[in-house]
Parts: sequence; structure tokens; C-alpha cells
Amino acid sequence: MRELLKKLSEAYGPSGREQQMGQLISDEVRPYVDEVFTDAMGNLYAVKRGRGAKVMVAAHMDEIGIIITYIEEKGFLRFSNIGGVSPYVLLGQKVVFGNGTVGTVGMEKLEDIKKLAFDKMYLDIGAANREEAAAKVRIGDIATYLQELTFNGNRAIGKAMDNRAGCAVLLQTIKELGQTENEVYAVFTAQEEVGLRGSRTSSYRLNPDLGLAVDVTLVGDTPEPAVAMDVYLGKGPAVKIKDASVICHPRLKELLLDLAGKENIPCQLEVLLTGGTDAGAIHLTKEGIPSGVISIPCRYVHTPGEMVDLTDMENAVRLLNAFLSMPLKMQEIFPCYLT
Repeated sequence: MRELLKKLSEAYGPSGREQQMGQLISDEVRPYVDEVFTDAMGNLYAVKRGRGAKVMVAAHMDEIGIIITYIEEKGFLRFSNIGGVSPYVLLGQKVVFGNGTVGTVGMEKLEDIKKLAFDKMYLDIGAANREEAAAKVRIGDIATYLQELTFNGNRAIGKAMDNRAGCAVLLQTIKELGQTENEVYAVFTAQEEVGLRGSRTSSYRLNPDLGLAVDVTLVGDTPEPAVAMDVYLGKGPAVKIKDASVICHPRLKELLLDLAGKENIPCQLEVLLTGGTDAGAIHLTKEGIPSGVISIPCRYVHTPGEMVDLTDMENAVRLLNAFLSMPLKMQEIFPCYLT
């Protein structure tokens, strides 16, 4: 898990530019599935064939970033955000583009730091003028945090745990998954950070019987957290009840909790007041898809120092494996389900 998570975390893959991530994941998963393919949105599908329920498990592979909007005469770059980037977190950070160009984020003189905004910030790639900068970076190029993943015991600290941690859990589950009656579609989705776009198109394409998302969630175990939550690092994955994008199907939620109890997997309950996951798009597909979420507790989400616990990830693999291994009889689980 350490080696896999490090490889995924440090890879480049902002929203709309997931090609490198897609190739990396494809190389990892291909020996363990029957089919791998992509679509026009950049979603990656890994399929284990079966005759039972069609199950879609989504983990988004994109990360937040900044997009270049203007190059100044002196070679400084102006930018806007891709996804939930805080200017206060971004200031002073190193970022990297897909071609390897590295820059550092600065700001104009401000009398009041509370007025810090993207239009008062710039990116310095060390260029002497516009021509030199334009030879390295073009308008519309996207950069992400440049950060090495480090480990303190079972804690992993680095960028893009949202949602490379979820991708690692889904990948490891597929590698360990044995024979199953279900037809499993592991979908590594694109552009989640800018509006659940990849899961919207991929779930429409598949029209699965059931949908699950694997993503990170906020925690309430730091000093004076911004949001009070009963989720903690190291106490197991969380089964989502609700966030801003979805109210998870109660039967699916209870099924996951029952499985966790039977398999002796530590598990938490999650109510997230803000934010959402791919399940928010999946459950609204066509006539509606029963959907749920397995969440990985994560501190400092949307910073270059996101922190997850490897035991939470390993237990998430156990829970997801147990779920995908059981015969999912739709009419038994969901009495209102019509074939």
C-alpha cells in the first residue's frame, strides 16, 4: 500500500488532465481484470465480468490545481483555480506543470492579508520575460502542488490524498478480489473536483444496478476543527450517511455496516455538511441508482499536506472486498427493485 500510494500521490493529474494518472492506473490494474478501456471524458474503466448484479465503484483520479490565464511582460504568470484551492494555502508553495516546469507562488504587496485573492497573486517560474516564460508554459496549462509523499509510522502525508487514497484502495481491492458473481466496474473518474463530471457520464454509460464511491472525508480530531465531525484518523473507514451531494441509500448503508460487523472491520459513521463525492452524480443517473460511499478519513483536505492513516485504507480494502465478493441479489436487498 505504501509503494502504491506514493506512486499515485506524486503523479501529475489535475482535473481535465488525467492522462498520466490514467496510464499509471491502467498499467497497475490490467493484469487483474478482463477489460480496460477509457472514454471521451477521460474516465478509466476496469471490468471484472460476471453474471450477477452490475456494480460500479468510482474513485476519482483528478486533483486540484491552478490554470494559467495570462503571461506578463516580465515573465510572471497570472492564474485561476481548478477546484477548491485556497489562496492562503497556495501562497509560497511550489507547483509543477505536466511538462515538468516548476514555479513558486507569490503575491503583490497587500496592506491587509485578509484581502488575499487570486488576482493579487502570481506564479514565478524564473523566466526573465514573456517570451522565455511562454517557451515553457502556455495559457491554459495547469499546475499542481509539487510535494513528496512521506510516512510517519502508519500516517501518510502529501498531496492529492483526495483522492489518490481512494484510487489506491480501489486498485488494491481489485488486485485482491477473487471470483465474484457480480459484474464489477472499477471506474477511475475524471473531473470530480470541478463538479462530479466524470462520474456523471460514466454512470450514464454503465447504468449500474448499484453504485459506490470511494473517497476521502473530513475529520473532527484536530484542535478546534472548522466543522464538528465524529470521524477520526485511525479508527477505520467511514460509511457515509449524507453529504451535500447525496443522501446514501439506507439499505446500502446498512449492508456495509452489517458487513463491517461480521468481518470485524472497524468502521465509523459519516455525516459531511459540505462537499460531495461521485455518488452524488451516480445516484441521479437515469431512473436513479442506489448509491453509497466508503470514506477514508483525511486531515487537511485540499492542501499539499493531506494526511491519511494506512490502517484505515487497509480496512477500507477489506470492507470493499467483502462487499464485492458477496452475491448481490437486487430484489432481496431492495424489495422495490424491479427487473
